[in-house]
Amino acid sequence: MAHKSFCVCWNIRYPHHSYEIRGCRGNFFWLKNPERAVEFLSAVDNFLVGLPVVGIAAIIHRPGYAERYQSQGRNESQQMGRTAFSILVEKSAKYALRKGCCLKVYFEQSGKQEVRDMLAFMRILKGSGMPFDGWNSTAASALTANEFPRIVLGVPIRRSKQTPVLQIADLFLFPTARGGCDCSYRPHRTLMSSGRLLDGILTVEEHPSLEIEYSCFETKLKHAT
Repeated sequence: MAHKSFCVCWNIRYPHHSYEIRGCRGNFFWLKNPERAVEFLSAVDNFLVGLPVVGIAAIIHRPGYAERYQSQGRNESQQMGRTAFSILVEKSAKYALRKGCCLKVYFEQSGKQEVRDMLAFMRILKGSGMPFDGWNSTAASALTANEFPRIVLGVPIRRSKQTPVLQIADLFLFPTARGGCDCSYRPHRTLMSSGRLLDGILTVEEHPSLEIEYSCFETKLKHAT
């Protein structure tokens, strides 16, 4: 597997955490050496663009979300999690349908409440569809409650941080999120131009329905290559 080969090549026996890599923290303190950092980050780029995967995301800007919904008396963290989860699963399910496949959802192990929330969010999707009034109108072709159980298999499954695919997802996440407000960010541009992010491979007609979701940002600079 590509992940194992990459770890062997760099003598890495611990999870790849984007936060630690970007800040040269923890197990990746050795990236304080500029020459090693340049070499390693280039290798990470090559590793990611060589994978047979497509990154899909629902990125919500927390300050913008809090400002927009602060008057509605919501549990902000839980509601934002439900929003991101629902949008991400729906877009992923529609992409799976486009490819003639079904979808299986895995998530990184967290606290007991977060796990309960995740399972509850999926039950809502399969029971009543997207939990937002007017979400994904006619142009975006929203999935119905009846379609979710057919496309999305079973319940979300927990996995630890040691799971390679979750480490890969973590490496994709920050460049994807940063691209919501800075399309010149090099790692984002690399993933886009190599077709490793969904927005880089969609047709003009597909963008409204499938594109990566950037919500509550003041400015959004997307689709640059």
